[in-house]
Amino acid sequence: METNTATQAATDALSSAVVQSDLNFFQWAAKFMSDGGVFMWVIVAVWAVGLAVAIERMKRFRTYDIDGASLMNTIRKFVVGNEMAAAIQACAESNSLLALVMKNGLKRANQTKDQVQDSLEATILEVVPKIERRLPTIALMANVSTLFGLLGTIQGLIASFAAVANAEAAEKAKLLAMGIATAMNTTALGLISAITLMMIHAYVAGRGEKMIKEIEENSVKLMDLLGTKKAYRQDQDAA
Repeated sequence: METNTATQAATDALSSAVVQSDLNFFQWAAKFMSDGGVFMWVIVAVWAVGLAVAIERMKRFRTYDIDGASLMNTIRKFVVGNEMAAAIQACAESNSLLALVMKNGLKRANQTKDQVQDSLEATILEVVPKIERRLPTIALMANVSTLFGLLGTIQGLIASFAAVANAEAAEKAKLLAMGIATAMNTTALGLISAITLMMIHAYVAGRGEKMIKEIEENSVKLMDLLGTKKAYRQDQDAA
């Protein structure tokens, strides 16, 4: 008798799963979240925090970034023409971090090479943290998503084992299915969240690294340009 009851419960669960295939996306998503339990909402919250930080960083990078080669060509043209004020003004018109570094270096153009270098390095130390700010948070949210997915999996397995051990025969199939759904759904959502956040982190961190390298590269070019200009001026004065 108990066997027949358990078989009927399993058949009912299978029939319910077949009916669910007719659900639209929003109904399916709502059931997916409901079946996964409380940790599903925790994962969604962590995912949302990671995405919000990533969006904020990408918007900020739009302001921070600039075509370094174009800016450097403009600066070179003004420096060669001995128009330092125009070069400084060209940098001041941009909100990019590279332009800020170049502007502070140009302000020391008439000073010694060491003073120009100190100004550039000090500004670089000021702007690099602005680029790297909150990037570790995206990676942290990816890891936390994975861990909460694992925790939900453990919760589902515990519920499944408890059903097998303690529940009546008529309820075993239903409780076992619910426990497995909790385990699988939290695992899936945790991995989806972690994978997307890791990919976004790689992209944003790559953009940040590119900006830092561009700042360092053009700082060296500016020092060389100012040094060459100063040496040429001294030769002209000596002549």
